[in-house]
Amino acid sequence: MNTAITEQESPRSSDNETSASHPPIGENEIPLLARRAVEIFVLERRVIEPSQSLLPFLTEQSSACFVSVITTSGELRGCIGTIEPERNTLAEEIIANAINAAMRDPRFRPVSDAEIPFLRYSVDVLYPPEPAIFDDLDPSIFGVIVVDHLGVRRGLLLPNLEGIETADAQVQIAAHKAGIALNKLHTLYRFRVQRFSESCTTS
Repeated sequence: MNTAITEQESPRSSDNETSASHPPIGENEIPLLARRAVEIFVLERRVIEPSQSLLPFLTEQSSACFVSVITTSGELRGCIGTIEPERNTLAEEIIANAINAAMRDPRFRPVSDAEIPFLRYSVDVLYPPEPAIFDDLDPSIFGVIVVDHLGVRRGLLLPNLEGIETADAQVQIAAHKAGIALNKLHTLYRFRVQRFSESCTTS
């Protein structure tokens, strides 16, 4: 069974895309779905169902994703995601991860009603990881997954994060999150994302 994992830093805005090519899609619709999932859950304590009017990109494929909840001042308020898809569609994955990021990130208290107007949302849609060596890494373009020699522990760090400028820092943080000692055998994977972010001024 896959488990949701947390992310440590706030993602940078998507000025420099870290994506593979994809069909054109509405960039605002994806973070708006995360926003609606959180707001309805916080205010009404119910999980929304994906609308039939959503773009096919959201309803006709499954993808892993991370959802970041960020204050309008730029502080991380919660971030949870999956390395592999756990639900039938990307829309369902975003809804579940958005609620988990807002309410179940163990590093933060659950989001309250009063905070809702002061939050923005960023969604990273993950492309399949590929095996890599250290020289293949570039933290501005690729995320990294560090796997221990038994294939049991996995630590992930998204690409293009504030304060993460080198591959060495990226690998160390990902390994530390999973309790993996880098002086022992481990395997690296890299992956691209497509990042969809609301602006800090969204309310």
